Amino acid sequence: MRPLDDAHGAVRVEDVYDTGIDDLWQACTDPERLARWLAKVSGDLRPGGTIDAVFTSTWSGSGRIEVCEAPHHLRLTMEPGTDEETVLEAWLTADGDRTRLVVEERGLPRDRLHFHGAGWQAHLEDLARSLTTEGAGEWSGQAAEPGWRARWTELTPVYQNMAAAR
Repeated sequence: MRPLDDAHGAVRVEDVYDTGIDDLWQACTDPERLARWLAKVSGDLRPGGTIDAVFTSTWSGSGRIEVCEAPHHLRLTMEPGTDEETVLEAWLTADGDRTRLVVEERGLPRDRLHFHGAGWQAHLEDLARSLTTEGAGEWSGQAAEPGWRARWTELTPVYQNMAAAR
């Protein structure tokens, strides 16, 4: 978590997964695989295209695909043109037979970075589980996926303490 200006900041999380880069890229870009750990996504799934997403956290909104360079780099503008606009970026790097994923979201409200940090960590943990199991349970725009919610609730005070220590 880091400030960008007086009102906005960024959250950056990363993990290494026991799968090849092509498989992890599919988990991050294929709508059926995304729904197992992050969001139900529909729309025009190509650079310049607009998508609609409902995340396991209940967040829902639109995004625009800015960059899609398989299997290494993905960048979206979420809620483009609104006061809530953020940039969501992912980088994948092969690490032997494993893959490192770095996710960064910029433009988030500074006073809420700890909530987003906890959320992204929970999402990346869900990604790891989705690679070996069926993935997420049921969720909607009104009710978060129960496993995600429980982990987010557990992680939020940890991220809040990290933010206070800065």
